Amino acid sequence: MLSFDAVQTVACGGLFLLAGYAIRRHVPVLARFSIPAPVIGGLLVALAMLAFHHWDVTPVHFDTTLEQPLMIAFFTSIGFNASASLLKVGGRQILLFLALATFIGVVQNLAGIGLARMFGLPSLFGVITGSVTLMGGPATGMAFAPLFAEAGVHGAASVALANAMAGIVLGSVIGAPVATMLIERLKLRPAGGQTGNLAVAADLPVTTMEATAVPVTPSSNDEQVYAALRSFVFVLIAMAVGAWISGWMSGAGITLPSYIGAMLIGALIRNLDDRYRVFGLSARSIDTIGNISLSLFLVIALMNLHLWDLSGLALPLLVTLAVQTVIVVAFCCWPLVQLMGRDYDAAVMASGFIGFMLGTTANAVAVMSSLTERFGPAPRAFLVAPIVGAFLMDFTNALIITGFINFLT
Repeated sequence: MLSFDAVQTVACGGLFLLAGYAIRRHVPVLARFSIPAPVIGGLLVALAMLAFHHWDVTPVHFDTTLEQPLMIAFFTSIGFNASASLLKVGGRQILLFLALATFIGVVQNLAGIGLARMFGLPSLFGVITGSVTLMGGPATGMAFAPLFAEAGVHGAASVALANAMAGIVLGSVIGAPVATMLIERLKLRPAGGQTGNLAVAADLPVTTMEATAVPVTPSSNDEQVYAALRSFVFVLIAMAVGAWISGWMSGAGITLPSYIGAMLIGALIRNLDDRYRVFGLSARSIDTIGNISLSLFLVIALMNLHLWDLSGLALPLLVTLAVQTVIVVAFCCWPLVQLMGRDYDAAVMASGFIGFMLGTTANAVAVMSSLTERFGPAPRAFLVAPIVGAFLMDFTNALIITGFINFLT
């Protein structure tokens, strides 16, 4: 058996990550459904390992020591995006949309628990097929899988991947048709009467990235390198201090994911920098660090996935997904649209809500973009939904998940 150490495992993961991007470029349906490239690359290895398992062969062993630090680095970058100034821009609408998403996250877990018990499965199976993988997506699912495995959920990582992937597809397929039905039934139109074929980029708020590009000169390149280095160091500082906080919480008997301390420190540093401008953080650099960490974390986690653990769980997963989809769609068709203003932007927000409550923020943005290309701009929707889906929801979802874990164990 071939054995890879931690660095070799990351290098192998990087190769399959690049393969995932290449495959997605050449298979349009994967891009259409916003299937993440790390998932494609990691699944290649997982499927190969499944075939070898069928023949009772284990050809390679991966050392996943660096999986945890990469996961924490990603969630730390999410913490750095939690800017209080962004909340002021969207104000009440952002807070209301976040509250609605948090409420449905709780409902997803309650529904999942009920269905799990109906099939004679552990209650925590309902949580991992609820907000963990639907509201949270594959990253949150793979991050929490070890906790669920320790709590007795057999094949937690495989269940998390299967449910998250199915949710991504459903969120991409269902979001636009539901919003289109709402727009046509309620006779909604964009503010100002603008319609069709407008640049979606004009609708996107400047939130976690700089607004303009600057020509690269030797001096500006040095500044960019220094800005990236400074941001990287502060991410490491947040991870280090956050580890102490998480350790203290664990010692106090508080069950929280290992990344929560780093997320909180990241949010604190970001808001101090927004207020006093003392650190000079680069949002673009932190986003890049987070995206790279997420991609490598996912591909490594999936490379070590045991897909054979899904044997016998197909029916519970399918029924749970069907019920969860009905819940999210029904909520969007009435309470959400009404509460968000019962206008065109509210309908576009509903499509984004379906996108990230079943899949990921990438699904939400893709679905909303398809609607604005057809019907016209929705600036309020593109301000509210990405901010909530991209990072604010991760904070509330972590609290929801850990609350259910503590209650059920």
